[in-house]
Amino acid sequence: MSDLPVLIVGGGIGGLSCALTLHQIGVPCVVFESVAEIKPLGVGINIQPNAVRELYELGFGVDALDEIGLQTREWALVGLNGNDVYSEPRGLAAGYYWPQYSVHRGKLQMMLYKAALERLGKDCIHTGMKVTGYRNDYEGKGITAQLEDRNGNKSSVQGSLLIAADGLHSAVRQQMHPGQPPIQWGGAIMWRGVTRAKPIRTGASFVGFGTHRHRVVFYPISAADPVTGLADINWIAEITVDNSAGWTQGDWNKKVEHEDFLHHFEAWNYDWINIPEMLKAADEVFEYPMIDRDPAPTWVDGCAVLLGDAAHVMYPTGSNGASQAIVDARVLGAAILEYGITPAALQAYDAQLCAEISQLVLRNRGAGPFGLLNLLDERCGGVFENIDDVIPRSERDEFMQGYKNAAGFAADKLNAAPDTIPAGAKVTSPKSVTQ
Repeated sequence: MSDLPVLIVGGGIGGLSCALTLHQIGVPCVVFESVAEIKPLGVGINIQPNAVRELYELGFGVDALDEIGLQTREWALVGLNGNDVYSEPRGLAAGYYWPQYSVHRGKLQMMLYKAALERLGKDCIHTGMKVTGYRNDYEGKGITAQLEDRNGNKSSVQGSLLIAADGLHSAVRQQMHPGQPPIQWGGAIMWRGVTRAKPIRTGASFVGFGTHRHRVVFYPISAADPVTGLADINWIAEITVDNSAGWTQGDWNKKVEHEDFLHHFEAWNYDWINIPEMLKAADEVFEYPMIDRDPAPTWVDGCAVLLGDAAHVMYPTGSNGASQAIVDARVLGAAILEYGITPAALQAYDAQLCAEISQLVLRNRGAGPFGLLNLLDERCGGVFENIDDVIPRSERDEFMQGYKNAAGFAADKLNAAPDTIPAGAKVTSPKSVTQ
């Protein structure tokens, strides 16, 4: 099988991280992306230190990441009366060896895409090609992917392995788990935009404000202009409604007008932040349901494997969806180093991550780190003078540490861990690695 390339489905953050990882360890691969042209689309996301560490090892250092985003210095939850529920330093300020970054998703994707073009060559990335299915060859000849171009023309390609990073609506996952439940929507509706404004608190703070059913999250994704003091502020405005009828809007993301949602937040004007003003100032606003999928029992079928959102699309409450896709790619690369370009490598990756990340999906569905707002609402209705009288500091710290442990970015454990992929390691043959 090693004479055939690894086939990667999807040119997003997970797929490109995987392509760059395979190139790093000497494994030929080809990427198939369904869109005709890869463009910097999306909204603001956070890259946690565990994923930043992996980006460093892929050759993207501080200069490259500072160019596309901002090092996050604080994570904070604030109640409706403006008082802090919880705050903590993040990244280097929290003792990690690597920063946390707030970035525009499209800029991160384009950074990875340009690097993939330079390192792998243009012939290794095929746009306008959708993978619609696969067929395992159990006689040791690898796997065949079915392709369809944008004109409906069908073809096929053979590979040694098939890595599906084709997102929420993954055709590979659908074939692997044809009886999977439909996409799960818990009732939360998100409106997202970017506003040019002055950052608050540390100037690089992630702030969650409101209640567990009615909140706004905002954070800068660029450095403040030295003259104007303005930065790009990414924001998410969210309410929770009755979901008994399911998601009836049709679109999974659509552009909306400000008046479609602003009335939910019109009273949120405080001396430290004017929420309506921030929301109104965005040039464009997009609406999304907060969705995930029930965990799958396995991410592997023969020579096919799932990665990123195709494996574990999760609520964005923990700010770790993109981070986990990057980590997936690196863990899979490490498994291929150990077991070669074989199904055994996919099984090792699955054994290491599937059950653990499935629990993280469910934890995020239960509000993730925003679960502190659930406790606050239960105990005082969200209004308080001294948070220690409602949720003691020790309880808040324990809650947040538990989440970081589950999400794989507890500082002490991450700092002490060896490199996922040793420098200079290359795949030579199954069970044979050179360093």
